[in-house]
Amino acid sequence: MTRVIHTGDTHLGYRQYHSAERRADFLSAFRRVIEDAIDADVDAVVHAGDLYHDRRPGLGDLLGTLDLLRTLDDAGIPFLAIVGNHEGTREGQWLDLFERLGLATRLDDSGVEIGETTFYGLDYVPQSRREELDYAFDPPETEYAALVAHGLFEPFAYADWDTEELLERSSVAFDAVLLGDNHHPDRARVAGTWVTYCGSTERTSAAERDERGYNLVTFGDDSAENDDVRITRRGLPTREFVFVDVELGQGEGVDRVLERVGQHYLEDRVAIVTVDGEGSAIAPAEVESFARDRGALIARVNDAREVESANDLDVSFADPDTAVRESIRELGLSEAATDIDETVRESKVADSNVRETVEKRVRTLLEEEPASFDPSGSKNASETDPEEVVDDGDGAEAVEPSGTAGGVEATETVRSAEGGETAETAETGETAEVSELGDGSGGDGQASMEEYL
Repeated sequence: MTRVIHTGDTHLGYRQYHSAERRADFLSAFRRVIEDAIDADVDAVVHAGDLYHDRRPGLGDLLGTLDLLRTLDDAGIPFLAIVGNHEGTREGQWLDLFERLGLATRLDDSGVEIGETTFYGLDYVPQSRREELDYAFDPPETEYAALVAHGLFEPFAYADWDTEELLERSSVAFDAVLLGDNHHPDRARVAGTWVTYCGSTERTSAAERDERGYNLVTFGDDSAENDDVRITRRGLPTREFVFVDVELGQGEGVDRVLERVGQHYLEDRVAIVTVDGEGSAIAPAEVESFARDRGALIARVNDAREVESANDLDVSFADPDTAVRESIRELGLSEAATDIDETVRESKVADSNVRETVEKRVRTLLEEEPASFDPSGSKNASETDPEEVVDDGDGAEAVEPSGTAGGVEATETVRSAEGGETAETAETGETAEVSELGDGSGGDGQASMEEYL
């Protein structure tokens, strides 16, 4: 029997709502997964991608990860993982560094035996490159086989990957497919194989209301209903979000909203207030200040009525980053223009440094990626340009090279945006070179892999 924790989408380093406390929350959630693995004495921890929120995590997040992986290694529990779309780079992967240190194993098409099960890996691959995959995996010598992959697979929400085709074309008959990318935990039977998402370990957006957690997967369990594979769900104690939904009637306004907010215990919680109905306009700043005065760590207001009346845009400003990205994409800008737009709006670039940063970025693009100045849509899949901008389904854009089923390298540029007072901004990789690594306190100091190798 083989028993593993299936986790993923830990998004370490995400400074959600510009909050250092929220950044620490993501590492705390991952720490709890590692502690649970040791307490349960599982055979391995299997991570299905997006260990980090972006490709250049801060030094504090790297040191925190190393500390946890050493703790897991000291307990004799292997850490098996793949690369997701958020953390991929062209130069190399942090996962490769952890593997070199003997603290992790990067799964690929050769497989890794854990007890009676062989685990294979399929890094994130953009939709435009999937036709190049041959799904050729080395034959297993164990009774069971599992594929760990990252992407949006059928039959789940936002799917763009044909799971049944993957299973039919694969050279190995998998007993389970353990997935990352979709933050909503779920499972289904596809062509007789269990396919499951573990969900994220922390809330990366206000839309993720359900409890966070991970899967416990057992191969060779006699009590399992089908194929001796048993999948159970384990919850994680994360920072509480308080969701206050207010339906305003005719003549009602901010007083009614404040009354509803005041009915909740908010100490050290994230308060998400959603307003709908026919009442009068409200000032989000007043509501947010009211919530913070009552102990809320963070307060955000989403007036759904404003969204409905704003040019019939079908977006939700509970996640304004996604809304801004979608609007910018509709402009048809070149990759370079979009990249530069990100630089101008990036919260980590001081106003006094924007001009210099943009100039450096333009020079880099002209020297290394001149095709990125082509207008959006001017390239097609048959051209030889090795990169293509794609949408990964969760609001991020990725620049990805081609690859194969095992060890596919992934490059991503996450587009971030500031949306004003109520904005929820994804922290992304710096567009300029960073001369300092930071002090290890979990601040904004960034590091490149080359500086560690």
